[in-house]
Order: sequence, then C-alpha cells, then structure tokens
Amino acid sequence: MSRCFGAIVIGDEILSGKRQDKHFAKIAELLGARGLRLSWVEYLGDDRKRLTETFKRTMAAGDVVFSCGGIGNTPDDHTRQAVAAALGVSLELHPEGFEELKVRFADEEISEQRKQLVTFPAGVQIVPNPFNRIPGFMANEHYFVPGFPQMAHPMIEWALDTFYKDEFKPVAETVEKAFLLTGPTAYESALLDLMERIVANYPTLRLFSLPSLVGKERKHLELGVEGAPALVDRAIEEIRQEVERRHIHWVWRA
Repeated sequence: MSRCFGAIVIGDEILSGKRQDKHFAKIAELLGARGLRLSWVEYLGDDRKRLTETFKRTMAAGDVVFSCGGIGNTPDDHTRQAVAAALGVSLELHPEGFEELKVRFADEEISEQRKQLVTFPAGVQIVPNPFNRIPGFMANEHYFVPGFPQMAHPMIEWALDTFYKDEFKPVAETVEKAFLLTGPTAYESALLDLMERIVANYPTLRLFSLPSLVGKERKHLELGVEGAPALVDRAIEEIRQEVERRHIHWVWRA
C-alpha cells in the first residue's frame, strides 16, 4: 500500500494573511515529480498546545509529514517544544546539530541563544540544511524544517530522496482523463450512483468531480479519473456510455 504524505504549515502570519503560503504548492510539486501525491495539508497558528495535540495525532496515524515553520529560537516559535511534548521527552542540545552550528559560526559567535537553534527533542535526528547549515530535525517520519521556502524545500527534497525512493512511481504511469458534462441532470447528486460504481469497480483510480459555476448558475461538471492508463481508459469509457445513456451532453476536457 502506498504511503500517505501530509504537510503542516505553521505561523500566525499565514493565517492572518500577512504572508502567502508557498509550501503547499511546492510540496505537491516535489511529490508529483516522484509519482507521489499529497494527501492532506493543515495550517496552524503559533499555539503550542494545538501544535502538541496535532503532532500526537499525526504521529499516531503513521503518515509521512513535512512540517514547515516554528523551529527558530524566538518566543513565537513553538514547534520544537510541541514535538518534545508530543514525544514525551525533554529538549537537549543536539550533538550533530551543534557541529553544524560550529561550521556556520565562529566559536566566539556561538551564543546561548544560537545554541537554541539546535536544541531539539531528545533522540531525534537532524535534517541537513544546505542553505545555511542550521538543521531541522526528524522523528516518527515527521520532518521539521524552517518556514523559509529557500531552506525548507531542499530539506524536504532531501528527505524524500533519502528515505522514500522505494515509494517513487514513474510519472508516465499516471494519466488523467475527464469530461465536461452539461445539461439539467449534469450535477453531482444525480450522478452519485455512477461515481460510487466507478470507485467500487476501480479502487486504484482516483475519481474526481468539480462543478463550475457562473454566478449562481451551473456551467458544467468536470468528471474524470486518474491512475494507470489502461484502467483510466476502461473507466472513462464506462462513464461515457452511462452519461450518454442518460442523455447528458459531454465534451472532452482540454
């Protein structure tokens, strides 16, 4: 069974709209280039209690999770403390992380405040940071990286290529085909039985339905499937025959 990949984006500035999230699209892109798919994403503010509860839940679920943000040493950074609480361990200066810190700064520049940058939950491993050598950390297939995209994204790519190559799928093996359906019966609830049948008959495919509106009026319904080419062809033909039987007008989605 394929692994589920999730993402957590942390920061009050994201939720307030002061900054636009740049992680979701990039993580989806990095996974897609390896034939993988992002299953879910959560946005969280700088709330240590909520972060702790979230990490406990996602670690128990067994998903691979990339968490962006909150691993710095300022008072509004809570990720390290929340992970430690979720794991039930203390924070400690990480020896490998400290070696990376010494590469980044001269001895006289390493203050107690800077040591906090590599003070992580006990027992974790580091995630190398090629941008400035200040690492992130990993535990229970959760990868905690900075909020800065230029640091976070190469670190996530490293984790994928280091630990999940066995999960990669040839991108060419996955195709997507869809119809644009129009007419008085071209809406999701009227086609629910057909969609349920396709899902049951083709469990390895991803079925999707996307209604399009102009004002309050329905424009069309995009209905399609994604997956292995041969199965997609079979499923899309089954859909075509059924929508024609129901006298629903269709065209191929471009």
